[in-house]
Amino acid sequence: MTSFQNHILPLIYDPRETLYIKPGGELGAQGDANLIGIIPPVAPGNFGSKSFRKEFGLRYAYVGGAMVGAISSRAMVVALADMGSLGIFGASGLSPQAIDEEIGKLKEELLPDQSFGSCLIHTPHDPSWEEKVVEIYLKKKVSLIEASAFMQITPSLVRYRLHGLTSLPDGTIIAPNRVIAKVSRLELAKRFFSPPPPKIVQEALNRGWITEKEASLAPQVPMAQDLTAEADSGGHTDFRPALTLWPSAVRLAEEYSVKYDYGQPLRVGAAGGLGTPAALLAAQDMGLSYFVTGSINQCCLESGLSEEARGLLAKASQTDVSQAPAADMFELGSKVQVLKYGTLFAPRANKLAELYRQYATLEDMPKEEVKNLEEKIFRKPLTQIWAETAEFFKARDPETLDKANANSKLKMALVFRWYLGQASRWAINGLTDRRTDWCVFCGPSLGAFNEWVAGSHYEDPANRRVADLAGLLLHGAAVIKRLAMARDLGLLPDDYYLNLTPLDPEELSNFF
Repeated sequence: MTSFQNHILPLIYDPRETLYIKPGGELGAQGDANLIGIIPPVAPGNFGSKSFRKEFGLRYAYVGGAMVGAISSRAMVVALADMGSLGIFGASGLSPQAIDEEIGKLKEELLPDQSFGSCLIHTPHDPSWEEKVVEIYLKKKVSLIEASAFMQITPSLVRYRLHGLTSLPDGTIIAPNRVIAKVSRLELAKRFFSPPPPKIVQEALNRGWITEKEASLAPQVPMAQDLTAEADSGGHTDFRPALTLWPSAVRLAEEYSVKYDYGQPLRVGAAGGLGTPAALLAAQDMGLSYFVTGSINQCCLESGLSEEARGLLAKASQTDVSQAPAADMFELGSKVQVLKYGTLFAPRANKLAELYRQYATLEDMPKEEVKNLEEKIFRKPLTQIWAETAEFFKARDPETLDKANANSKLKMALVFRWYLGQASRWAINGLTDRRTDWCVFCGPSLGAFNEWVAGSHYEDPANRRVADLAGLLLHGAAVIKRLAMARDLGLLPDDYYLNLTPLDPEELSNFF
């Protein structure tokens, strides 16, 4: 071991300290005549975009993304806000009434100066849900939403973005409502980085959702100032490689900032793959403005996921994930990424998708297929499943029920969507009788995190708290960056690998 490795390397772990290096890797002091290099402090609070942190009043450009069914719970949002990060409440999958109640409670639990967001997921099969949720957000004065799974700009989304839009005498545009778009395709990113489509603006105006003044200012604002480039993540994803998606999205933001000259730079955040400090640092070095985690947060104590499901996630490796049809976009063939370890949901859900493609109606399926579905997947007669489904849509969306009664293919889709939708609720509620059918959205980043913390305090999910995990990634990224500086000074051999041990919460608290 060199002198540097014996005496100075431990100081790398404190990214607040400036290290003055003399020949031979000895520790020197400021002003020494023979210094060979300086390793400056690396503050986790300086990662990402300064303008992003300032706009949302954050200490860290770190975001806990929304997860369905309040898995990203009120407790998770509050914990992230308390450490100076941004949490997005997981409103998708909840009824409008439940969203209204949860947002009300969340605003009571947060301090007035603490930022938070809430999810608005695209529901092409039920646009009225989007309308109702946007009305709640406007009523509750929710000033930030995460727009997820949108394949096009919708009137409800435009209504939210333009509501309250005004301008100052000097021409500065004030937009009270901000959108963080979560996308994985550049053609969708272009739509969000562009002003709201004039046709949709006119539709919102005709419906009385926006004013003439708001409509006239629409060409001067992007649909989303911030866009999360979602790579190989859990849930809705196109399984895009982060190393190609992230820099491409950053270049697009630069291009559209020049093209439209909004007066503020467009920003891109990284999501999908951030399970280790090295991954976060890679995103930082690629020019990403903020960092979004999801899969690793599901294991945390603040998660709305059941304790039993959190236990499964804590044992998953990087390869313990699979693809399955999305419940909300089943007919379109959309896929989600889910946990494979300890559950049979993925193969069973894919079986339903195969049957949907193969047969026109439920009645067309062979008797042995129906028997298999009723015994192994639904555990009820299909007639009973349809009766429950019809009752649900009778209360929530009678128009869809009428269409299904007239369209056997749609009826089949709704029956199959019953299983896909229930499976995630069974996991959230910890219904042990349906454990093999649990749908838990998960990306391979969780496996990478599990491998990194194996043998440490955080191996046990009972010791995982969302703020601690955020601190681990940010602190670890700072340490790795300083190690790279040491390597650039020639102080470490090429074959040296840093054994970056996760700090215990007490040690971590020294830096946050």
